[in-house]
Amino acid sequence: MKKRITTLLIVLVGASLAVTFLPMLWRVSGLTALHYLNNLFVDILLGAIISYFISLFLAGPIVSLFDRLIKQTETMVSKQSPIYLLFGSLATIIGLILANIISIPLYRMNFFLFNTLAPIILMVLLGYIGFRVGTTRTDEWRRLFQLRSKKATVETPEEQGKVLERKVDDNFHKYKILDTSVIIDGRIYEIAQTGFIEGTLLIPNFVLHELQLIADSADSLKRTRGRRGLDILNDLQKTDAMPVEMYEGDFEDLTEVDSKLIKLAKLLDGIVVTNDFNLNKVSEFQNVPVLNINELANTLKPAVIPGDGMTVTVVKSGTERQQGVAYLDDGTMIVVEDGQYYMNKSLAVTVTSALQTAAGRMIFAKPAHSQKSLREHNK
Repeated sequence: MKKRITTLLIVLVGASLAVTFLPMLWRVSGLTALHYLNNLFVDILLGAIISYFISLFLAGPIVSLFDRLIKQTETMVSKQSPIYLLFGSLATIIGLILANIISIPLYRMNFFLFNTLAPIILMVLLGYIGFRVGTTRTDEWRRLFQLRSKKATVETPEEQGKVLERKVDDNFHKYKILDTSVIIDGRIYEIAQTGFIEGTLLIPNFVLHELQLIADSADSLKRTRGRRGLDILNDLQKTDAMPVEMYEGDFEDLTEVDSKLIKLAKLLDGIVVTNDFNLNKVSEFQNVPVLNINELANTLKPAVIPGDGMTVTVVKSGTERQQGVAYLDDGTMIVVEDGQYYMNKSLAVTVTSALQTAAGRMIFAKPAHSQKSLREHNK
């Protein structure tokens, strides 16, 4: 069926070209006086016959080529966000309209280069430019339309009979943009539940992708942390304490997730929420506001105090002699004295001290049975 339709299209195109160019050929050949040859019916018939024979060789390859192009186009379109497609389509239509307006004087010229070829070139060129302008600056266009809609809907309290909402000052930032470290940490969920953060939690798609890569890691520790982060995201989506949105866009010119977060924060006038000490410093250097959960925890009481007990699994040796290192689900490091002897085993420990800095939290502990032996010895 596709081959027949392609053959029909080639025949129609061939007949149209014959009607345009065969009279010129008869004129050049001096056959204008032969009316049985130089007439519309013969031109259409000759064009259709020639193009039909051409289609016997070209219809198959053309159908295969179009099938590949359609599949590639469907794949490309399915990967793009609706905003990308919407602004790209609108800008392309505007470009084509401008091309047609510019081409109006060209249509009146009796020269093929100007009345036919030049308008086609203009349409292709301005349509492509419009598409690029619409798709490369989607975030700016969206913000522009949002601002215009807000200005258009402002009404006085007398008109509405309602009390105006309080005005926010320049220090308010609607979007709180989460990075991978703060999602894995998990404390952002409890903070959101308490209502201490205003605005909207924004989770970029590239952060979610990085979280998925961590969850699929071959390293069991990374895999556990990545899955914990995905669980935290699911909990955030279900909570009614504050709105949570996904950001579908990406910055293809940047490769580092940290750089993308900073650029997104500048673009949306948002705040980066992180536990990453280096991202914190880079953001401050670029005048991007940051909320560091570790800095917040540093001003409060520590989550554990000396004497608290917990059960951990020692996974590797420490830097000092006979020390072992374990991790909590949120990635907090626990240094266990004499823990090297309990490698890859579940061990009950007692906290001896805890160190909290802006770079993270570290807990020092001893095996619980050593504390028992010490108390029995003192008795």
